[in-house]
Amino acid sequence: MTTASPTKTPRREPRARTGARSSAEARIVRSIGEAIADRRLPPGTKLTEESLAEAFGVSRERVRKVLLLLAQRRVVTLIPNRGAFVAKPTPREAREVFEARRIVERAIMERLERLPRPLPADLLDRLRDHGALEDAAERDADRKAMIRLSGQFHLLLAEVAGNATLAGILTDLIDRSSLAIAAFERRSSHTCSADDHRRLIAALIGNRPGEATALMIDHLDEVERQLDLEAKTDARIDLKAIFADEPEPA
Repeated sequence: MTTASPTKTPRREPRARTGARSSAEARIVRSIGEAIADRRLPPGTKLTEESLAEAFGVSRERVRKVLLLLAQRRVVTLIPNRGAFVAKPTPREAREVFEARRIVERAIMERLERLPRPLPADLLDRLRDHGALEDAAERDADRKAMIRLSGQFHLLLAEVAGNATLAGILTDLIDRSSLAIAAFERRSSHTCSADDHRRLIAALIGNRPGEATALMIDHLDEVERQLDLEAKTDARIDLKAIFADEPEPA
């Protein structure tokens, strides 16, 4: 009589290692998102697996997973046989992203306006400390820091509003709006100013119903207005007119 072989239990990777992998991938996603936001990676930039793997000290397989995640968020475009590229939004996509941001950030501001007053001291300290960082970046004309801090301000509001789902959606939308700004910003414009953020903080402290929400919508409207979203279409070529004077074939 033969004894049945014991069933082999599939090997599971220790949680710590799995968690470390997820953490590393999240770090790379965040780093690429920040590089897109502060214009170090403009729309259309090719993202080679080999270069990213070397830059972050990880395997190409892990980089591939990160690029898939970014593609799902529509921050990266994957083109068969060509590779991965920072997405290049169309004018329509840019408008849709800002429309989505108005919907999401209206909900965030309405939640903040419903918080008990006076606002907690630790919350006010976080908002004011962040405002001070934005002021310093503006004084130093540090555009890279200004862009990064601007996005962080909106995410800070989402965080303190207490809805993690809205905060997660806004993270993706900020990355995509950063692409739109990089692609369509007018040279003379200054998007998302620290002055607007100071007014938003003052409105939240003052607690006049609806004021902070209205300011946020006006703020996003102004950022979008500073973009050149008029679709550039190629002029139609009239081949008949071009070759009208050609002699007829013999």
